[in-house]
Formats: sequence, structure tokens, C-alpha cells
Amino acid sequence: MDTTTVNTEATTTDEPAFPAPERVLRRAYDDRMLAGVAAGVARYLGVDVLIVRIAFVVLAVVGGAGIPLYLAGLLLIPEEGSDQSIAGSLIESLQSR
Repeated sequence: MDTTTVNTEATTTDEPAFPAPERVLRRAYDDRMLAGVAAGVARYLGVDVLIVRIAFVVLAVVGGAGIPLYLAGLLLIPEEGSDQSIAGSLIESLQSR
């Protein structure tokens, strides 16, 4: 004997009850050890900063990719409170010459 019932009414709305926060990748001021790259990536991914730091160290030791990835993050990810990265500001200054 099956006693389950199915609700056929649609319960969707156009707007969610709680809008999702905007996730923007930025180098963090807090939890910063060197340049804030690991803290910014951790905040963006929603994981603990220690996991990202360990990943950078493991990548640096195992294949050597951790250091270039960190440096790329330093150059390409803008700092909190800024809309432009270091590389972007360098390119802009070279184009204005």
C-alpha cells in the first residue's frame, strides 16, 4: 500500500529569498602571509586558506608549478579595494606612453 502523495503545485518564484553573494576573486588583506593570493583564492572557492596554502606548497615541491602559479596570481588578481591588477596597471601605463 503506497501512502505517498505528490505535491503538484509549483513553488518557484522569480527571485530567491536570499540572493547569493557576489563572488569576486581578489587578493585578501586579512589572512595574508605574502601577497594575499592564497587567502583570496580560498575565499573565492569557499575553503579554508590552509588548504590552498598546502596546495601551493605541494605544487611547488612536486612539480615546481606552485611558484609560477602564485606569481601569476600576484600579477593577475587585483587587490581588495582595487579594480585593476598589477599586470593591468602595468599594461595601461605602457599604452599611455
